[in-house]
Amino acid sequence: MKIGIVGCGNVGSAAAYACLLQGVGTELVLVDQNEELARAQAEDISHATPFSKMMSVQSGNYDLLHGSGIVIISAGVSQKTGESRLDLLKRNADVFEKIIPVVLKNAPEAILLIATNPVDIMTHMADNIASKHGHTKGRVIGTGTILDTARFRTLLSQHLGISSHSIHAYVLGEHGDSEVLDWSGVRIGNILLEDFSMQMKLRLDKDDISRIDNAVRYAGKRIQDGKGATWFGIASGAARIAKAIINDEQSVLTCCAPLNKVESIENVTLSLPHLISAKGIEASIYPDLGKEESEKLQESAQLIKVAITSIGY
Repeated sequence: MKIGIVGCGNVGSAAAYACLLQGVGTELVLVDQNEELARAQAEDISHATPFSKMMSVQSGNYDLLHGSGIVIISAGVSQKTGESRLDLLKRNADVFEKIIPVVLKNAPEAILLIATNPVDIMTHMADNIASKHGHTKGRVIGTGTILDTARFRTLLSQHLGISSHSIHAYVLGEHGDSEVLDWSGVRIGNILLEDFSMQMKLRLDKDDISRIDNAVRYAGKRIQDGKGATWFGIASGAARIAKAIINDEQSVLTCCAPLNKVESIENVTLSLPHLISAKGIEASIYPDLGKEESEKLQESAQLIKVAITSIGY
């Protein structure tokens, strides 16, 4: 399957590289407003093909997206000094109003995978714009909290001393400070986290939980403070979603998508576990949350809803 990538900065180029290394797709097409940047990124990435899967990596205009089954969108503007979050959102809305119709004109059957931040709101915008062009529901997906979930599993893995592949844990809600770590739903294999810790005689007290929670919630800020932005983790997450689509995996991944109602908040886009197949999102899965987690998810949904409403969506 051909994969298009619109926006060839750190996230877009890293997503292309992750797809190449993991053998996701059969062809990569990079598109950017800065054509020279797209061309340089494509050439650089193509030089890694002898060390990975052999596939075509090229750059070009939007018409080169024709035939793409997935288009990863990481395009957007950066926040200016002194600019409010709302003004940034409005400028990014203008960018998406221009990009999405052109992408769908050239790749009308493509699933759109949104990686532009703030991803929940940008995914809501993208779905709204795409629906006006006849795009089918469930075929606009945001990377959402797939990275936060990976961070949660990684830190639990380090604390417990077991493989992250044996940990089932999810982060819900906003990809941001209001995200909700679903502690009550954590399983090690099929065993509750608390029971596993007791069996293995491992300590997991309130201080440990608070430390891990904060480390997950503010990981992005720590990385940004150190190098200006994050891109490797989220790019790998985008490649993982693309792989699930291409292979028709029926995998459960925490992505964001427009939802009719979450914890009494209507028409909002946030992350829940979703069933991902070749069709895109086939179903949304609502975890059995504790009272405190439900309240936190409602707060997260309300925060996103306010932002969505503030820009007219």
